[in-house]
Amino acid sequence: MMYSVLYGFLYVFSLLPWRVLYLLSDFVYVLLYYVFKYRRKVVMDNLQRAFPEKTALERVRIAKEFYHNFIDTFIETLKFLSISDKEFSKRISGNFEIFKDLYDSGQNVQIHSGHFFNWEYMNWAVPKYAPYPFIGVYKQVSNKAIDKLILNLRQRYHSIMLSTYDFKTTFHQLAKGRYALGLYADQNPPNTGQSFWLPFFGKLTPFVTGPEKSARINNTAVVFVHHYKVKRGYYHADFSLVTTTPQDYGRGKLTKIYVDWLQECIRKKPFNYLWSHRRWKWEFREEYRKLVI
Repeated sequence: MMYSVLYGFLYVFSLLPWRVLYLLSDFVYVLLYYVFKYRRKVVMDNLQRAFPEKTALERVRIAKEFYHNFIDTFIETLKFLSISDKEFSKRISGNFEIFKDLYDSGQNVQIHSGHFFNWEYMNWAVPKYAPYPFIGVYKQVSNKAIDKLILNLRQRYHSIMLSTYDFKTTFHQLAKGRYALGLYADQNPPNTGQSFWLPFFGKLTPFVTGPEKSARINNTAVVFVHHYKVKRGYYHADFSLVTTTPQDYGRGKLTKIYVDWLQECIRKKPFNYLWSHRRWKWEFREEYRKLVI
């Protein structure tokens, strides 16, 4: 019952024209940035860490554009409830043809990305344009109605969404067939004592080891994707093939390549990254020295 009410309300909301939705987004921006100051200290501290060479004014400009993009992401995601296939296709571009050759070669693929805007577009675009069954990983929301809504949204193009809670056991079976696995590899790791520690904008930072290990174990091609806003509601995805032979890379090497690439993407388009999460909350300990890459 709760789900039906929520879905019905948000579906009607999604029928509003884009220009009206973006006016609402601009209003919410004012509330979040100026009134409630939502995570503003976290955002500004992160920008100070990443861009000490920029002036305070430049960092404020990045922060303001980030908040606009952040709110647009939620507005655009709600629009997905009623958007047509044709309309969505007009709003995403990229070199999706990269997947055809990999698929024809018989090799599966892992797609590594960072929390760039709008990540929800990728949950639709990859399964829509790539020949592989697409597997995504998500963290369950405690509210069952909202969790079901998000899950159904992401599965429009038949994505296989796996919860972080049972990913290992479920993926083990799926890995026996064809797949493209999407991973946002800049997540904060659950266990810093079992992570790789690498310099990230000048500070040793923990990164999950799973993406690299999975690529080597399953011998999948590794592709990075930098997706970014072209203009409001329109996004582009730049896919780049890293390797088709992950087993040739030593411990931590693929993760280092990823972190270097992630930094480069963020430097190119700093307003396109999710600055509101505490990526540098962990402090390095000497006991982690053997984990430094």
